[in-house]
This record gives sequence, structure tokens and C-alpha cells, in this order.
Amino acid sequence: MKFSFLKWAVLPLSVVLSAGYLSAKTPDEDLLKKARELFKPIPEKIDKIPNKNVKLTKELVELGKYLYFDPRLSASHLISCNSCHNVMLGGTDNVETSIGHGWQKGPRNAPTVFNAVYHTAQFWDGRAKDLMEQAKGPIQAAVEMNNTPERVIATLKSIPKYVEMFKKAFPGEKEPVTFDNVAKAIEAFEATLLTPNSKFDRFLKGDTKVLTKEEKEGLKLFIDKGCASCHSGITLGGHMYAPFGMATKPNPDLAAGDRGRFEVTKSPTDDYVFKVPSLRNIELTYPYFHSGKVWNLEDAIVVMGTLQYGITLTDAETKKIAAFLRTLTGDRPKVVAPLLPPNTDKTPKPITK
Repeated sequence: MKFSFLKWAVLPLSVVLSAGYLSAKTPDEDLLKKARELFKPIPEKIDKIPNKNVKLTKELVELGKYLYFDPRLSASHLISCNSCHNVMLGGTDNVETSIGHGWQKGPRNAPTVFNAVYHTAQFWDGRAKDLMEQAKGPIQAAVEMNNTPERVIATLKSIPKYVEMFKKAFPGEKEPVTFDNVAKAIEAFEATLLTPNSKFDRFLKGDTKVLTKEEKEGLKLFIDKGCASCHSGITLGGHMYAPFGMATKPNPDLAAGDRGRFEVTKSPTDDYVFKVPSLRNIELTYPYFHSGKVWNLEDAIVVMGTLQYGITLTDAETKKIAAFLRTLTGDRPKVVAPLLPPNTDKTPKPITK
């Protein structure tokens, strides 16, 4: 049917819109609007650490990269930051819980380092306020790198190249080789480990055709079922804490007897509370949850529906949500592992016991 301008101009607006004679927002545009209210794309790069007046200079980031890959920060000279947060994988180690000094098994699954600079705090229990504070923890933890600040500094000062690099990274400081500066440099490098340009990022920037029908339906379900109430923002998580099992308590094996943030605050309200993890690159960061007990993404989605919302997702709903979550995989940073400088006669020998 065709209408002249005079004919359709006098029709009720509802009739005109339903007949398609005037453009209204499409379902894709409505979904994009909702998504933009809840999420933000990962930037291509940053030049300062968010919420800090710390400029990411070339020298500082380069030093941080060397330290991140150097196993001599550990007492055994075998474990580096990259051991548990492998940038060649998903910024984690893809094992249930990480293996540390003397083949000890850690208590929790290693979170990804990718995009972690945007988290409100670090570790599953949020005990480190930022990446700088976080960097100090594993170095000193007996179950991880089992080292001391004094031994780390003695090692670095014994290697001329490191002394030179610290001077360039921290110009004007009388004593640049300090444990604080080790952590600052590692933080600077980790801040550059962003994963932009995912399909979902492109959707948020306005490309409504980049997602498939199934992925869009998964996004809508993700919002409508309440997942976005915790998994929102730039990293779809990492900015708040929540009980693990708001609707139903997890089975003991899944919870692994971990009381979460309570161990930090000793507050009863924080019992079994954990930092909500980021869902960025979730298909790369298996196994899932603080215990690392679930290896399949679809299984993890079903668990979350049951524990957090008391709902049973259908197989079709689960498949669609998983399809959406896989659109969160971005471009992994291209990191060239450094050729580390050799020991000298003054370098402390490794401790393996």
C-alpha cells in the first residue's frame, strides 16, 4: 500500500509507526542504548594509570616488563610474575590453582592480569588496593615466590643493567633501586596489558551488525537475567564485591572452604564475599571461580544462575549467553619477552628448599 504525504500525514502517529512509514528505533538500536548505559569499551592504550598521577614512560614500562618476566624475583629463580599470569595465554595460567615455591599449590585460582588496571582492587578478596600493592604480595608469599624485599634488591643491584634501567625509569632519585620502585615498574607494565577491539567493543562503538543474532540475544539475556547488575563497567566486573551464593549456597567442593573477603576484614558481612571477576576474555581464563573447579564456560553460567539468582537457565539460554561472553575476547597485547641480563658473582644464589 502506498500513501501520499497528505494521506499519511493525518494518520495517528501509532498507526504511522506500526506501518513503518516513519523511522523508529530498531531493536538493535535499543539494545545498543541499554548496553552503553551499562558497559564501556576497552581503550586502545593509556598513557597514565587511572586514578593516579603516574605517567607511563617508555623507560618505566620497559623496566616493568623485564621485572615481570624475570624469575630471579623469586627465591628459587624459577617463578616470575608471568608464571601465573601468562601473557601468552589469557593473562593467567589455566590451572585450578597456581603452583608456587617448592611445588606448593596455592589456595585460589589466579585472576587474569589483562585489563586489571581498571579494577577497584586486586586479588579475589580485594586485599591489595592497586596493582602496585598487588605486585609486592606474590614476591613475598611463601606459597608463591617466597622471597624478601632485601633479597630482591640485592639481586637487582648485583646486575649492572638493572641498576642502569632503574636510574632511567626513576630519574632524579638518589636511590632508585627500591622495593617500592620494583612494584611501581611492574604496575606500569601491567597497566599496558589491555585487550581492546573485541566484537563487543565494536558493537558499543556503534557497529550493530558486528554481533550475530545469537550473540545479541545472549547480550539481552545477560542484561535481563540480572548478570549486568554485578558484571558491568569497562571490564564487566572487578569493581564490586558480592557473596558467592546469594540465592543458594555452593557445594563444599566448589567453595573450597574459602571465606573470601572475611579473611581480610574479619567482618561477618564479608563472609564468603569475593571481588566480582572481570568477564573480559572469559573464554581464555578457564578454569572458573576462585576455586578453579569449573572448566567449561557453559557450566559456569549455569552455576551462576543457580547460586546467584536461584534460576535454572535453559540450554538455549545458556548457549546464547555463552555466545555473547565469547564476544568479550579482545586483541591480546603483543608482548616481546625480554632477553634478561645475566647474573654476576654478587648475585644471590637460588634457594630451592
